[in-house]
Amino acid sequence: MTATTVDEETPLLSDQQQPKRKPTPLPWAQFSILLVLQLAEPLTSQVIYPFLPQLVRDVGVTHGDETRVGYYVGLMQSIFFATQAMTVLHWSRLSDHIGRKPVIMMGLFGLSLSMYCFGLSKTFWGAVLSRSLNGALNGNIGVLKSMIAEITDSSNLAQAYSYLPIAWSTGGTLGPMIGGFLSRPADRFPDVFGNSQFLKEYPYFLACAVPATFSAVAWLVSLLFLHETVPTPSSVRRMLKNWLNKDNLATQNVSNGQDNKATATVGVTASAKKNKPLPLKQLLIPRVLVAALNYACLALVDISSRAIQPVFFSTPVKLGGLGLAPHHIGKILSIYGILNGIVQIFYFSKVHSRFGTKKVYIAGITSSLLVFVTFPVINFLARELGTNDVLVWLAVAFQVIVSIFINFSYGCVFIYITASSPNRASLGTVNGMAQFSVSIVRAIGPAAANSLFSLSIDPTRHYLNGNLVYWAMSVLTCVAIWAGSYLPSKVWGPEDEDES
Repeated sequence: MTATTVDEETPLLSDQQQPKRKPTPLPWAQFSILLVLQLAEPLTSQVIYPFLPQLVRDVGVTHGDETRVGYYVGLMQSIFFATQAMTVLHWSRLSDHIGRKPVIMMGLFGLSLSMYCFGLSKTFWGAVLSRSLNGALNGNIGVLKSMIAEITDSSNLAQAYSYLPIAWSTGGTLGPMIGGFLSRPADRFPDVFGNSQFLKEYPYFLACAVPATFSAVAWLVSLLFLHETVPTPSSVRRMLKNWLNKDNLATQNVSNGQDNKATATVGVTASAKKNKPLPLKQLLIPRVLVAALNYACLALVDISSRAIQPVFFSTPVKLGGLGLAPHHIGKILSIYGILNGIVQIFYFSKVHSRFGTKKVYIAGITSSLLVFVTFPVINFLARELGTNDVLVWLAVAFQVIVSIFINFSYGCVFIYITASSPNRASLGTVNGMAQFSVSIVRAIGPAAANSLFSLSIDPTRHYLNGNLVYWAMSVLTCVAIWAGSYLPSKVWGPEDEDES
């Protein structure tokens, strides 16, 4: 009988061509906690979407110019990802050294604090500052994905990723619902909140306080029940001490002679490769870069669509939108979240097993072309038939349903990213690198998409009959499909050793 040795260099995913074995049961105790923690980010990020266009109008930054709402909404959506891009890689690398749990708790604290501040903002730039804080202090998204990979194996990782939409769809459902129904509560529910001078002065605080409080509760849950997955995390004090002693260690190595120095270097390098996080330069290998590139392309297509959607729904019909109130927008986005959760949970794992990672990834991105086509169709029907006509809402329903399928691509790209990591000890950094690229494009995407939307509907220009933004997004989708062609048909395995 041949023994199988598993160490830190064993690839995180086995070759898909190997005989299938019975999936390992998911560790539900810890996995459930991670799902709950995943809920914090979509809840805090999407709660502002239904009322953000109205907030921009309320603070007066557009000076009554309706065509400029998209510019400022895009800036507000992008600033979160811009500041996240500056810090997410550092948080992820830090988690490889001091452990996942401390970094997650710091991120939850940052989410809670920044959301309370956002609800108390009375100026546009005050809201921008709060949103910036929200992104800079939140390093959880890559760290949580690393923890999920660390508590699973190749036999149940796809199953675990099929459950991730529970958190994202729940956040995508509750966030817009909370934002739509609890914004301006003194006006919408005068019998309950009409006497509250505080809520009249801060009309969006109640909507922001709910996800802020959830993040605070999630922090407490992490403190009490979350288990660390890094085998031997270092303390912050030890990290600082090692950093301060670098010069002394270098001096000692020189005094010990060249032979000893070479021997020590070889030993440390081998040990680091097997048991410790690899240096960043050693992670810049083709498969990591290809996986990160595709994640970035996918995120850019998706965030552009998500950014345009609430602005389109809010924009008057005569200017190219649908002219809906915030609470109606919240209902549509909430329905999308519910349907997305159901489809992902029950079908992603089956579809992935049937067709394979690459085919599902490409098909998911391709579905975005239909999403962009439906925007001008919905507006055309609203102009011709009125917003209450059944055909208009059938078109909206079609758009919502088709929008679901791009989320299949996320589960696939997460599998590629996990497989690309050279060892388990570097998984946090690999996820951080991928999230860094995604944060950059997400910082650009909403602002660029909404600026194109505003430019398209500008009555003095009206490029391509107001459809310039949809043509541009369709071209972007084709570029993402082209990038996906560089992914391997089977996920990287033990024989795929890239040169550093």
